[in-house]
Amino acid sequence: MTRIKLATVWLGGCSGCHMSFLDLDEWLIDLAQQVELVYSPLADVKTYPEGVDVALVEGAVANQEHLKMIRQVRDHTQFLISFGDCAVTGNVTALRNISNTAESVLTRAYIGAADNHPQLPEGDLVPPLLDTVIPVHQVVPVECYLPGCPPSADRIRAVLEPLLNGDRPSLSGASYIRFG
Repeated sequence: MTRIKLATVWLGGCSGCHMSFLDLDEWLIDLAQQVELVYSPLADVKTYPEGVDVALVEGAVANQEHLKMIRQVRDHTQFLISFGDCAVTGNVTALRNISNTAESVLTRAYIGAADNHPQLPEGDLVPPLLDTVIPVHQVVPVECYLPGCPPSADRIRAVLEPLLNGDRPSLSGASYIRFG
C-alpha cells in the first residue's frame, strides 16, 4: 500500500488549526498508518519536499517568508487545502489591514506601544511584512477550503478521509461549512 505524503504548513496564524488536528485523537493512529508526514511544525523538517500529495496550510500570507513558502508549497503539492479561517479569509491575522501599511503596523507595535527603548527591529529580526495580509487563495490556487476557527477534528477528518480513499472531499451542511 502506497502511503499518501502529507504536509501541514503554518503561516500567519495562531496554530489553533494544528492543535485541532491533534484533536483527531485515536484516529491519528489510523491516519499514521495511511500517510507519511513529510513536513509539519509538528516534526523537525526544515525543507519543504517535492512530491507532496496533500498539504493542510494554516494561516494567512502576512510576510515575505510566507509568500515564498506558499509558492513553494503550491509548486510541490498536488492537493492544497486552505486550513482554517485565517487561510480561507485572512480572519484575525488580517485585522492589521486597517493600518494600511506594514510600516504603520511596525511603528505602532515597536515605537508607539513600547515601554522601553522604542525602535524598529533591524536586520532579520522580523521578516519583511506585506502591506496587507491576504488569504492563501489570493496567492496560489487551492483545491479545498476547510473553514473554522479552528476547524473541528470532525471537519478535518471529513476532508482527509475521502482523500485517503482516492476521492475528492465535499463539505456540506452548516456544521461543516460554517466559519468561526
